Amino acid sequence: MGIVTGARISLADHYVVPSGSMEPTVMTSDHVVVDKLAYGLHVPLVGGYALHFAAPARGDVVVLESPEDGRVLLKRVVAVPGDEVSVVGGTLVIDGRAVPVDAREAAPIERLGAATHRINLAYGGGPDFGPLHVPAGRFLVLGDNRGNSRDGRWFGLVARDAVLGRVEGVIVRDGHLGWVRMR
Repeated sequence: MGIVTGARISLADHYVVPSGSMEPTVMTSDHVVVDKLAYGLHVPLVGGYALHFAAPARGDVVVLESPEDGRVLLKRVVAVPGDEVSVVGGTLVIDGRAVPVDAREAAPIERLGAATHRINLAYGGGPDFGPLHVPAGRFLVLGDNRGNSRDGRWFGLVARDAVLGRVEGVIVRDGHLGWVRMR
């Protein structure tokens, strides 16, 4: 039992998504698989990472501890250290350039670095943010459902040690086992 608990705490885990803040990428009640070793070896009882590997990248979908109340959240990393970032009307602007959005489809498609994903602007773009320079060790996270997400525009930048892992995919959707890989 101790080995299973240790592996779940440090290596991989799954979470049930509690809200629609990441729709249409991740839906309410989806079960997601999280790689907890993606960014380093996290030490849960001590807090933070004992070893750092790669840093979260722009476009990664991550689970993190909310800076407001410690709850586990699921969001997308949209700005990394060194970026000058703002959000205006739901449009992400990095280093003075709007992140490309293809609005020809039913849901707009945002091209954020190597990640191409749908965003939801049905509830508007949410609050404007910035401009702000992202310092070392901090990240801005947003929900893909920009007008219906309590995210970094509300609680500010997130420390690297608050990021618990990278979401690899959805394993259960609508009660059916399957696999939807994160992009």
